[in-house]
Amino acid sequence: MSAAPLVGYSSSGSEDEAETEACARPGVGGRHRGQSPLPSQRLPVPDSVLHMFPGTEEGPEDDSAKHGGRVRTFPHERGNWATHVYVPYEAGEDFLELLDALLPHAQTYVPRLVRMEAFHVSLSQSVVLRHHWILPFVQALKDRVASFQRTFVGLEVTSGHAQFLDLVSEVDRVMEEFDLPTFYQDPSFHISLAWCVGDARLQLEGQCLRELQAIVDEFEDSEILLRVRAGQVRCKSGNKFFSMPLK
Repeated sequence: MSAAPLVGYSSSGSEDEAETEACARPGVGGRHRGQSPLPSQRLPVPDSVLHMFPGTEEGPEDDSAKHGGRVRTFPHERGNWATHVYVPYEAGEDFLELLDALLPHAQTYVPRLVRMEAFHVSLSQSVVLRHHWILPFVQALKDRVASFQRTFVGLEVTSGHAQFLDLVSEVDRVMEEFDLPTFYQDPSFHISLAWCVGDARLQLEGQCLRELQAIVDEFEDSEILLRVRAGQVRCKSGNKFFSMPLK
């Protein structure tokens, strides 16, 4: 794959919005016919009672302030796990040096940009799985992707696109088996370097992207350092991770 172009894009969701699951407690209400209405204010339930029966499937409460203001794109329901399938990118020292050159320049246009903590190429949308579907879902993924072995380059995939589409096709088949949304039509594969809340495409497009692309083009051995051997497909479901080696 050749040296990759930089892209600016917006998304209605967050790629890692489901790092934690929120615990929802159902309300109790209603009254029998003939009874007097309940008082408008109820006595508070002691914390010792509220925490007597912690859920076994949910993680800590989801707080958008803890991850930069990102919010989930679908409401949390008890027993649901947000799930995402992707190819991980293990960033080397040279890649991080390139990112250190790119990000401060981009932040002169969009100061709220935040560096990604990890890097990957998405093979699916973020979807919702019931807890008891997780293991069958992962096993179906393993059966589908077991025969793939590929080498890719970021930032945007400019070569190897057909191989990524082959992987997405197999992932989509699993999604269909579980009646889940498939990936986007005619997708553009990329490795996200930074993110921010809100749509900043107008600030990033044009002059900013041209200047960032020039930094990539002038960076020593950029074509080599942006190559990565994709040795596995990974599935993240809630706080669980599953790896599927590629032959």
